[in-house]
Amino acid sequence: MECCRRATPGTPLLFLAFLLLSSRTARSEEDRDGLWDAWGPWSECSRTCGGGASYSLRRCLSSKSCEGRNIRYRTCSNVDCPPEAGDFRAQQCSAHNDVKHHGQFYEWLPVSNDPDNPCSLKCQAKGTTLIVELAPKVLDGTRCYTESLDMCISGLCQIVGCDHQLGSTVKEDNCGVCNGDGSTCRLVRGQYKSQLSATKLDDTVVAIPYGSRHIRLVLKGPDHLYLETKTLQGAKGENSLSSTGTFFVDNSSVDFQKFPEKEILRMTGPLTADFIVKVRNSGPADSTIQFIFYQPIIHRWRETDFFPCSATCGGGYQLTSAECYDLRSNRVVADQYCHYYPENVKPKPKLQECNLDPCPASDGYKQIMPYDLYHPLPRWEATPWTACSSSCGGGIQSRAVSCVEEDIQGHVTSVEEWKCMYTPKMPIVQPCNIFDCPKWLAQEWSPCTVTCGQGLRYRVVLCIDHRGMHTGGCSPKAKPHIKEECIIPTPCYKPKEKLPVEAKLPWYKQAQELEEGAAVSEEPSFIPEAWSACSVTCGVGTQVRMVRCQVLLSFSQSVADLPVDECEGPKPASQRTCYSGPCNGETPEFNPDETDGLFDGLPDFDELHDWEYEGFTKCSESCGGGVQEAVVSCLNKQTREPADENLCVTSRRPPQLLKSCNLDPCPARWEIGKWSPCSLTCGVGLQTRDVFCSHLLSRELNETVILADELCQQPKPSTVQACNRFNCPPGWYPAQWQPCSRTCGGGVQKREVLCKQRMADGSFLELPETFCSASKPASQQACKKDDCPSEWLLSEWTECSTSCGEGTQTRSAICRKVLKTGVSTIINSTLCPPLPFSSSIRPCMLATCARPGRPSPKHSPHIAAARKVYIQTRRQRRLHFVVGGFAYLLPKTTVVLRCPTRRFRKPLITWEKDGQHLVSSAHVTVAPFGYLKIHRLKPSDAGIYTCSAGPARENFVIKLIGGNHKLVARPLSLRSEEEAILGRKASPKEALQIHKHRNGIFSTNGSKAEKRGLAVDTGSRYDDLVSRLLEQGGWPGELLASWEMQDSTERNASSEEDLNAEQALPHLPFTMVVEQKRLDDLLRNLSQQPEELRDLYRKHLVAQLAQELIRSHVEHQDLLLKPSERRILPVALPPHKHVSGFSSALRTLSSSEASSGPRRPQRKPAILRKISAAQQLSASEVVTHLGQTVALASGTLSVLLHCEAVGNPRPTITWARNGEEIQFSDRILLQPDDSLQILAPVEADVGFYTCNATNALGYDSVSIAVTLAGKPLVKASRMTVVNTEKPAVTVDVGSTIKTVPGVNVTINCQVAGVPEAELTWYRNKSKLGSLHHLHEGSLLLANVSTSDQGMYSCRAANLHGELMENTQLLILDPPQVPTQLEDIRNLLSATGPNLPSVLTSPLGTQLVLDPGNSALLGCPVKGHPTPNITWFHGGQPIATATGLTHHILAAGQILQVANLSGEFQGEFSCLAQNEAGMLVQKASLVIQDYWWSVDRLATCSASCGNRGIQQPRLRCLLNSTEVNPTHCAGKIRPAVQPVACNRRDCPSRWMVTSWSACTRSCGGGVQTRRVTCQKLKASGISTPVSNDMCSQLAKRPVDTQACNQHLCVEWAFSSWGQCNGPCIGPHLAVQHRQVFCQTRDGITLPSEQCSALPRPVSTQNCWSEACSVHWRVSLWTLCTATCGNYGFQSRRVECVHARTNKAVPEHLCSWGPRPANWQRCNITPCENMECRDTTRYCEKVKQLKLCQLSQFKSRCCGTCGKV
Repeated sequence: MECCRRATPGTPLLFLAFLLLSSRTARSEEDRDGLWDAWGPWSECSRTCGGGASYSLRRCLSSKSCEGRNIRYRTCSNVDCPPEAGDFRAQQCSAHNDVKHHGQFYEWLPVSNDPDNPCSLKCQAKGTTLIVELAPKVLDGTRCYTESLDMCISGLCQIVGCDHQLGSTVKEDNCGVCNGDGSTCRLVRGQYKSQLSATKLDDTVVAIPYGSRHIRLVLKGPDHLYLETKTLQGAKGENSLSSTGTFFVDNSSVDFQKFPEKEILRMTGPLTADFIVKVRNSGPADSTIQFIFYQPIIHRWRETDFFPCSATCGGGYQLTSAECYDLRSNRVVADQYCHYYPENVKPKPKLQECNLDPCPASDGYKQIMPYDLYHPLPRWEATPWTACSSSCGGGIQSRAVSCVEEDIQGHVTSVEEWKCMYTPKMPIVQPCNIFDCPKWLAQEWSPCTVTCGQGLRYRVVLCIDHRGMHTGGCSPKAKPHIKEECIIPTPCYKPKEKLPVEAKLPWYKQAQELEEGAAVSEEPSFIPEAWSACSVTCGVGTQVRMVRCQVLLSFSQSVADLPVDECEGPKPASQRTCYSGPCNGETPEFNPDETDGLFDGLPDFDELHDWEYEGFTKCSESCGGGVQEAVVSCLNKQTREPADENLCVTSRRPPQLLKSCNLDPCPARWEIGKWSPCSLTCGVGLQTRDVFCSHLLSRELNETVILADELCQQPKPSTVQACNRFNCPPGWYPAQWQPCSRTCGGGVQKREVLCKQRMADGSFLELPETFCSASKPASQQACKKDDCPSEWLLSEWTECSTSCGEGTQTRSAICRKVLKTGVSTIINSTLCPPLPFSSSIRPCMLATCARPGRPSPKHSPHIAAARKVYIQTRRQRRLHFVVGGFAYLLPKTTVVLRCPTRRFRKPLITWEKDGQHLVSSAHVTVAPFGYLKIHRLKPSDAGIYTCSAGPARENFVIKLIGGNHKLVARPLSLRSEEEAILGRKASPKEALQIHKHRNGIFSTNGSKAEKRGLAVDTGSRYDDLVSRLLEQGGWPGELLASWEMQDSTERNASSEEDLNAEQALPHLPFTMVVEQKRLDDLLRNLSQQPEELRDLYRKHLVAQLAQELIRSHVEHQDLLLKPSERRILPVALPPHKHVSGFSSALRTLSSSEASSGPRRPQRKPAILRKISAAQQLSASEVVTHLGQTVALASGTLSVLLHCEAVGNPRPTITWARNGEEIQFSDRILLQPDDSLQILAPVEADVGFYTCNATNALGYDSVSIAVTLAGKPLVKASRMTVVNTEKPAVTVDVGSTIKTVPGVNVTINCQVAGVPEAELTWYRNKSKLGSLHHLHEGSLLLANVSTSDQGMYSCRAANLHGELMENTQLLILDPPQVPTQLEDIRNLLSATGPNLPSVLTSPLGTQLVLDPGNSALLGCPVKGHPTPNITWFHGGQPIATATGLTHHILAAGQILQVANLSGEFQGEFSCLAQNEAGMLVQKASLVIQDYWWSVDRLATCSASCGNRGIQQPRLRCLLNSTEVNPTHCAGKIRPAVQPVACNRRDCPSRWMVTSWSACTRSCGGGVQTRRVTCQKLKASGISTPVSNDMCSQLAKRPVDTQACNQHLCVEWAFSSWGQCNGPCIGPHLAVQHRQVFCQTRDGITLPSEQCSALPRPVSTQNCWSEACSVHWRVSLWTLCTATCGNYGFQSRRVECVHARTNKAVPEHLCSWGPRPANWQRCNITPCENMECRDTTRYCEKVKQLKLCQLSQFKSRCCGTCGKV
């Protein structure tokens, strides 16, 4: 203690003067006694934030010293400082920065946590090791230590609790709550074992939510931890934890320690974000991670403010409530969120009095607020206590307690419990019958019944209750014995007795009567009455008594009689023998040596009772061989009733008799295993167990066999049951992933993730996301992370190239590839598939242009169509047609279809088939000259072909004629040509498709063609007529030779060219032609005929039409053949003018040529060449021949190019420029002699002009170069040539060549110029020598290889300039198997180190797997360009295999398949292909399965007797190898039947019975059993034999053994303690005693040793003077109002002692209801007065806008009335 006098030394004088002058607080009685003045005011706080100190002083008024301190302290400013405020100790150090230390300025930094003197100001000079104590003590309020709230005051460290109070030892709990009980958080601990691999490099260990504390994770193993965070605002972060140290992650301190095989992560918390701890694979071994942390309960109860008062004056009451609050979102949520946490206990409502001011008389009538109608206050009501659960030893009784309220009419109703929470709820459970149960009390032993040798002694054992009275209710099993043997050490000099001498009758009778005393208990039991008097006065008589089955009714404490069957156990005897002494009146002296003892001494007493066999006990086994023991009973010889065994002489008891029983084999029975763990921990899960039918083979060996279920007769027990049927906590349930948004190139797939709760009925309850505390699984992920195949990216069409007339539209094409990252990249165009010409250019048609000086034409483009129907009657190689008609043709005919147009450019013509745009292919050629060529017709070619020239459109219908002259139906799907031709072998119905006649024009059934203006017609209106024409029987037989017979003529020339065929059938029409108008008239006539005559009329018309066709065609043929001995080509075309070079190919031979005499020999075309040196021509008109070079001058007005060709037939001449057909115009003309004239040549006309001469035998072509001013020209091509088969390739320069190695490549470079241009070759910009040159500038590359790959350039140069063209040569390497396979084997090992793998090969490989395994398949391949690999399973692409889990890795080289089953075994193949070829490799996966196999018979179950059987043994096999039977658990077991064996007599053997009960329950006893020698016959009968027969074979089993060797223990207890416990009633308290376990020798043991015994009570009620308390009330105060409804009066209620009448704590009176301390009064109407406020809260009422409520408006009339 610190002493002081008037003022403490060092106190400031100014402050002391202030204390003297200021008004002091009145001193308390204690202060006056201590001579201290009152405490002064508190000083200003030493700090403005962060926790400071304030002090108060007092003055000693005595001249002597005063005891105690004159200064006191308290904490203040306990609010956190802003971050920029800095450390308080650092501020004190920095205050010395401007003070020199040893002549030098320093910047001082604080030194914290000094263990010796934490309250001194020690600072360290920055950048040095200098530490100086700058002040002996820091300012008050400075923290002693950085991690503690303790603060320095006056240089001493004072303890500060978390409540910021000095001297407080209150600490934060694990949840961070000051003085909390840990209920606001929960402990989370667990262990994670990593299962990482090369395909799964990281995994989530645990998600630690926001606000968690005391986090600790320990990783043991090679893997590495890292962190991911997510703040409440959604910001995400990651920390790799790369090194040991302490750092901040999202404002949370993280301490990380890294060791070679261990990592430790600590975070004190609270966390300011959600932390997700992840583990990254860093080694082959698995890692184990242990974690523990305290997770906050984010939903907690929060107490609300008090509700508005129930009355505005005169006294009312107000209550609080509780609301559920979300700590993360800082908002109130539904109560069910808080009910989810069992730790959350809803706060009880608080009630307080309010508005106690009296109501003015002028208030008038006032309304009671709605919840004030509960008047009087709600109260607790309880039902009566139930009966006690136990009659003694401490039980429990309960009652129901509910909250009720009473309305004005006195009706009582139940209400919510919170309304009664202002008073403690009455207990609903209490102890009862806490007194001890009755227990046995053994009295002293009697003297021994003999004076020498062995005798007996007795004692009385009574059942004593807790009051010390002899009663019933003790357990018979625990009763001590009343008789035991005793030995007197005095030797006897008479013959030794064989048995102990019984006691005299009085002793025995007394002990027996006391022993048999029984009391009625709550369990039905036999209650015997007292014995009657002996039936005789002397000698031996009988006694009788009544024995009833009775029970004690505890509720009424009455005894009821029950039927005898209701009582268990043996019924006590109701009659016994009695002895009344000798009848001669003499009292014989008891002599133990005589045989006149208690029983044997009675005359003929031993003859009255005797032992007899009474049948056998129940067989010890129900089957398979058991033992029965003969029952020996003591019977009354006279009455034959059972008697007590003590009445029979023990020595006469007959020996034990055993016999075998139930020797039949046991029937099949169900064996039931244990239930498996529940499949779900909550909701409703399932448990399963094994139930199988078994058969007992040998009870001795305990061997059983499994049988088929049908062999068990009883119903099979259930193998499944529901479990864990209670609601699950809310959790995240993700749905299946949706399909990927893209098929390649990196897409996104989404799924729905819902917060659900699995209910106890198995259903799901969808909840808001805030219910799920764990981190939400991802709802979006990347997918299809493979590169897309190359594709063309087309731009929009450009505007029409002309403003009027015909023009073109173009668009650009870029070859691109979408990578797996989703990024598009532009690649070489050679990597994209060939782009059709029509995809980049198309015609467009605008208004016709007006020529200068001419009126504008009004006509649009026109197609010259031929409206005819053609029917082919004989095989021909090629036929030419013009659009507008119908053609019925034979298969394998090549068709050329022309589309002659006017006022339209032919290259702009487009073709469609059945409304679909046609592009060139190997089967169909779309030529840029306006014609269409179909090679060798097949059924799929049938259809409607449409030619479009701007807005003009014309159709041509092609139908095929099949076998037997039937029309071939169009195939539904693509079929081979052979399948279509097989129609000739089918029936007529199958081969002929008859279409109903439809009038009208062509129809495309709503296709694109119809929308573009196509005429509507099915194309089948003539099918019926043509079919009937073909079937017409009047045709000449030789006229229609079947086309099937023409196959042999395919190798000959075409029908037009086969002269022998023409001579053999000179009259045969090749193609029948008829006008469409003729057929339309015929169809119209048919439609007008009556229905009944129409068929007959149709036959007549068809026959007439057939004759007309034959006659007209033969006449026309003869007319042509006779004058010229030749015939024209079989083309039916109207004469017209040909305007292009190509059109001349369709001309018929001229009449002059037809009449030119005898036939000339046929020859191929040949163009006449006139080669001369290149020349510069300056004439205005230039005429030249082929083979020359023309150099145009500025004055050249016309160029005429002659082309003369010879050949038979006459060749057809066509012209092309730079490889493209020339488009003739008004400036570029084709002369009648096939010469080409160019008027007013321009620079665009420069190029190589080629004249092509063609006839049926071949073609020839010659070029001429036209240059401008002599500049060099190079004939170039822009095509791409891919060669994989031909031995040689020849291309023009400018092309791209892709070829396989070993091919001879020739690159032509035809040049021209005046003077003649010089040609030079380059390879990769390096000049080549002359060795590679051939004639005319061609370059030959022989036997090309990879070294020849590159860019070859041809350079042409002369005086006027130079020109260079390039050709790219790429060497293709087809896919093949590499010779070295180490790379792909290493790749397989890195992808799955522990997975089985196999490499594919062209011949196939095999891999054997277990079901459920995963495997890796490698596809070794090399090639250039890199082959694209596609995987197949069973011939189908792997992507279409449903249910097969697979992953394609390493750019397709590796296929990983997972969880394989039998359905997915088979062949897997990989197809590797590039432009050079393809390679297929195969591998087979074989899934080995488990099955049951019936093996040889097992060993016989018995070596003899009649129970031996042999059971076929079942084995579980895997590929003929035996495995654990659990693998075959799901397989069907084969049914097996046992076989009898070893059915013969057994040798003698020992048989034993069960052990008897132990003689002592503890401390060591003895138990015995019967051992006999038995022999089992083959018939199953067991017979006893001599023991010697068994002794020879086996040692005799023991018949005695020790038992119950454990210590004898009992409960012991101390004396009752003082009666000073809590009061439970008037004068009643609780007292305690100590109860402990000990041995009977007094050795104390742990309580668990006595757990099997009933434990005595350690608590009981007692009388206590301290509990003589009661409630005392004072008089009511005056009413607070004279009228109205808000009058209120109160009184004082306190708990006082009955004797001293002094107040005591209220909890001592809590056993009784507390009287009310307030009530309503003066509830009468008041008179109306002026409008004024009657409460001081009216301004607040107006601010809260409560004036609308009548109860507030009346109290605040004045304020609420203001505007």
